Amino acid sequence: MSSPHSLRQTLSYFKDRRLLSIFCFGIASGFPWVMTGSAMSGWLKDAGLSRSSIGLFGLIFVAYSINFLWSPLVDRLKVPLLTRFIGQRRSWILACQLLIMLATLQLSQLDVVNQLSLMAFFGLIIAICGATQDIAIDAYRIDLLQDKDSNYMAAGSAMATSGWWTGFAGLGSIPFILVDQPDWQWSQVYLVLAVIMAALMITAMVVREPKSNREAVQQKIENNYLKILPSQGRQPLAILLLLPAIFAAIIYANIGYPGWPQGIIDSGYRFWLISVFILLLLVLFSQQLARLNKVIGNGVIESQPDSKPISAPNRIHRLTAWLLTTLVAPIQEFFDRNGARLSIAILLFIFLFKLGEAYLGRMSIVFYREVGFSNSDIAYYSKMINWSVTIIFSLIGSVFTIRYGILKGLFIGGTAMAASNLLFSVMAIVGPDKALFAFTVFVDGFTSAWGSVAFVALLSVLCNQSFTASQYALMASLGTFGRVMLGSYSGIIVDWLDGNWALFFVLTAFMVIPSLLFLYSIRKPLTLLIEKNQAENDAKSTR
Repeated sequence: MSSPHSLRQTLSYFKDRRLLSIFCFGIASGFPWVMTGSAMSGWLKDAGLSRSSIGLFGLIFVAYSINFLWSPLVDRLKVPLLTRFIGQRRSWILACQLLIMLATLQLSQLDVVNQLSLMAFFGLIIAICGATQDIAIDAYRIDLLQDKDSNYMAAGSAMATSGWWTGFAGLGSIPFILVDQPDWQWSQVYLVLAVIMAALMITAMVVREPKSNREAVQQKIENNYLKILPSQGRQPLAILLLLPAIFAAIIYANIGYPGWPQGIIDSGYRFWLISVFILLLLVLFSQQLARLNKVIGNGVIESQPDSKPISAPNRIHRLTAWLLTTLVAPIQEFFDRNGARLSIAILLFIFLFKLGEAYLGRMSIVFYREVGFSNSDIAYYSKMINWSVTIIFSLIGSVFTIRYGILKGLFIGGTAMAASNLLFSVMAIVGPDKALFAFTVFVDGFTSAWGSVAFVALLSVLCNQSFTASQYALMASLGTFGRVMLGSYSGIIVDWLDGNWALFFVLTAFMVIPSLLFLYSIRKPLTLLIEKNQAENDAKSTR
């Protein structure tokens, strides 16, 4: 392991002008969470909806937890007209931002009481576009810094985190400030949010598109599949049927099991039945994929004259090869490179790391209002203080990460996040004390920023640059899964505790502990993996 950098060497990483574009894109990434998160929660609360209803309304954020399903499409599909003129990454970012702006305009025209279904629909559109925008923005960040040494990833993570919180907390304070003014309604606030989203589109129009050899790598993989699929009988058709079935089952489970035959099978068994069904499909698909990889690994392609297939590939072969290259190759490469055991361990840690923050975050606005704080208090304390603290400590956290390593940053950030949740319990007991509110928000912002920088840096370093969008989205979506799916039940838990907020926040603090224990158990192989990936990236940067 290399010796720690000096402070001057560490700070020199932030001189790169490209970090400014990463910061601006971070703002655009965090802003959609305001429209369907804190602002919408405040709107629904003012409209008289219950805590449980507000919590369940957050299920529209499921798009962020399953965006890995379509993340490979962001790598391969081109946006009509836009991609030709501004490139793959920028075209996807700009298209998503345009749709977010239009959906927000529609929300500004709705009556929350009488048009709740439409509100959820347009909120879902914003969430899907926001999740897709995140895929392209994260891929843009990693692609942009791939020709530099790996410490730029930590610096980029700090700028991305600072930008995200600027969009979420800094700009997120605007709706609460406006709605507390005389004659301002939430519908008018959403009109302002649409205008802000339009302004955020400027970044995608002016930055440059990062260079990448991704298309060449993916084409090579697809050609390899095309050379063997015509000789595999009905196997291509089996794969072609299994892949959509797997994706459909995952989506079905995440959108609430619509049309479940309640009269035949009790809803209490649906999660387990769908899980077993998905597992069975994955086993069958893995067997088919293993056979194909064995044929490729045995050198069958090279043994054929001029590397030509036995027969010309038909439409089924071409579609199967495209799907395998687009949807499966990124995941397969991740498991092949890291080993199945370590890969699963990494994904489990990512899932567990932010569970406590998930439950806290979804109910924070409701908690502040029930304790006795006004919308203006929330804007100035929760949003503005959190924003400034996050930016400062994101930079400090990245300096620590660059000097001492990602894992130490994760341990410190995770431990601090668990401890900071206890301050919310104190708030619940003390009541609407503004000094305590400010101190709690300060500590919470510091711990979240520190942990997020190390967390994002870890995910960035673990990505293969040929599959940036797919692999990063897979790992990030697992972290978001806890924040979205489980965090959506936070209101139900508070109701089950009879509104005992103090006990609720104690529980959220304990939720962080399993992830830290898990991280400690895999620290050695994970350290070796990070050092290996960093060495490879450093070697590329010196070529």
